[in-house]
Amino acid sequence: MNKRQVGPFTVNPIGLGCMNICPVYGPPPPEADAQKLLLAALDEGVDFFDTAALYGFGESERIIGKALSGKRSQFTLASKCGLHGVDKNGDGKKVRVLDGRPETIRATCENSLRSLKTDVIDLYYLHRWDKNVPIEDSVGMLSDLVRQGKIRTIGLSEVSSNTLRKAHAVHPITALQTEYSLWTRNPEIAVLDACKELNITFVSFSPLARKFLCADLADTTQLLPTDWRHTSPRFHAEHYAKNLQLLDNYLEISRDVGCTPAQLALAWVLHQAPHIVTIPGTSRIDHLKDNMGALNVKLSPDILVRLDQAINQANVSGNRYNELASSEVDTEVF
Repeated sequence: MNKRQVGPFTVNPIGLGCMNICPVYGPPPPEADAQKLLLAALDEGVDFFDTAALYGFGESERIIGKALSGKRSQFTLASKCGLHGVDKNGDGKKVRVLDGRPETIRATCENSLRSLKTDVIDLYYLHRWDKNVPIEDSVGMLSDLVRQGKIRTIGLSEVSSNTLRKAHAVHPITALQTEYSLWTRNPEIAVLDACKELNITFVSFSPLARKFLCADLADTTQLLPTDWRHTSPRFHAEHYAKNLQLLDNYLEISRDVGCTPAQLALAWVLHQAPHIVTIPGTSRIDHLKDNMGALNVKLSPDILVRLDQAINQANVSGNRYNELASSEVDTEVF
């Protein structure tokens, strides 16, 4: 598959989301293994790495800086502000904080530059819109960071088309990142079209539906107590049992296409529009290589129709976020 544009950057349509090298879905890999994964990604053709101040409360950025700073010219680097960790009690234990104030964005960016061991971040997202701060103020600070040469372009994550337009009026937005997969179709309401109209790249995260579309997570009760998926209603027992029933048709399509379930999910995302790129995450090199194989998967119109019918917003059971997480996003809902 040909490369695609993220603003001024030309990238492989499949990048690497670097949340999984931190404890989110389970214990993270040892740091040495995480560094090997990042280097293997470069070898496999990944040239778009996505991280955030939130991931491991800075650990993801630190590991990327340690592993890849010497190869900085070989890839486009994205990170995020607006969500980060704060040691509120002075005991060394950080807690997650949503803060989109301009002064906090500036400080977060400075910390990220040091951790990533780079002079400039290519694409810097507002991870979540802090609704206590006008979007124009947060983007205004990001615009200042562009002028100062600390970041090259601006992105937004999990915002509506209306908020995107308000932000774009302050400073051109290069990319909008939101969850998008066969089982999360919210971007199809308005955001995908808005991105196309404004010449903004849409970056799909969790394209594998947090492993559901890999078709090898049969029992969510076996997940570790700290696994983030316990917070998602879709993975609760009463919903997940219904969602598992959707996989029979999906696996049949995978066999007909002649690819793995993960490759099918990624190929579907990339077939939706040419202004889409995707950033699956993994902590395993074998999964990384399998994901990159999706670039060679071609889906016919008939297959796309079958996939749309097999898994969609009407037959998936449960919300993707719980009440708290839902309150922090600004995306349209069906």
